[in-house]
Amino acid sequence: MNKSDKTPKLPPRWFIRVAWRIHRAIYRITGGRRGLWLAQPDKWGAMRVTTIGRRTGKLRSVILGYFEDGPNLVTMAMNGWGEGEPAWWLNLLAHPEATVVLANDRRIVRAAAAEGDERARLWERWRELNKDLDEFAELRSTETAVVVLSPRR
Repeated sequence: MNKSDKTPKLPPRWFIRVAWRIHRAIYRITGGRRGLWLAQPDKWGAMRVTTIGRRTGKLRSVILGYFEDGPNLVTMAMNGWGEGEPAWWLNLLAHPEATVVLANDRRIVRAAAAEGDERARLWERWRELNKDLDEFAELRSTETAVVVLSPRR
């Protein structure tokens, strides 16, 4: 069996959820000094995105991986490669404006799903950063949205 025939192994869902909670706690406990890092040409970064809750109207924050595409930040609505759309993405679909905190910056952005050629180009960039991207995406029954966060004009 060659490597491309193997399904990548994900940790159990409970472990992924605990890891997310720990990551957010590190960010919160350190007052934002730890938990975010800048994207590099060969590595994705971590950003904090604050959305408006689609049901509650309250601010909701999450830490997501990203890379830069010109002035835009690009992430994926992958829900830890589990089923269903992540709540932050559903919130952005209802209220597309959000605040992003990077390790060295803060931005107001507007979210949209990439489509067509743009989606294919951005997916390919993610594939360069994560060699198992396609195999992980196959674990979901629905297409994973590639989310573009553009500076608000």
